[in-house]
Amino acid sequence: MLIPFENMPDNARVWIYQSDKKLTDADKSHIEGLGRSFCEGWAAHGAPLKCSFRIFHDQFLIITVDESHNMASGCSIDASVHFVKQLESDLQINFFDRTKVAFVLNEEVFLEPLSQLKSKVDEGTIQEDTLTFNNLVSVKGELASAWMVPAKSTWLGRYFN
Repeated sequence: MLIPFENMPDNARVWIYQSDKKLTDADKSHIEGLGRSFCEGWAAHGAPLKCSFRIFHDQFLIITVDESHNMASGCSIDASVHFVKQLESDLQINFFDRTKVAFVLNEEVFLEPLSQLKSKVDEGTIQEDTLTFNNLVSVKGELASAWMVPAKSTWLGRYFN
């Protein structure tokens, strides 16, 4: 059952999918259409899930479930992964590439391969206060406080010593 994203509680579980490229208006429209259909039918053992999704920064798809209503099960989580894989196939993008870290620089999101991070820090492209995305946040309330954080407060902090 689709709920407006802003109406989801702060303790709603989230999954963050980072695209390997900036999403176009056509991509976002496609995701919106399929996302609405997916959420309307998403269930765990036949019980509807109170869920939502939103695209952020033209780069991230965030899916959320209010588990105080019904808990997401292994099969329902598999269904959400299948939904995201379908989007990948439809749009020729990758939401599962974990070899790149997203940063905000000059109010734009950019992706940097893990192998290049140390050199980007050394040359000053990535600085201690450069915002980076922590895609491991687990609940909606953390999106405001722990999703975009200064590089120095992540595992990248070791490069600034």
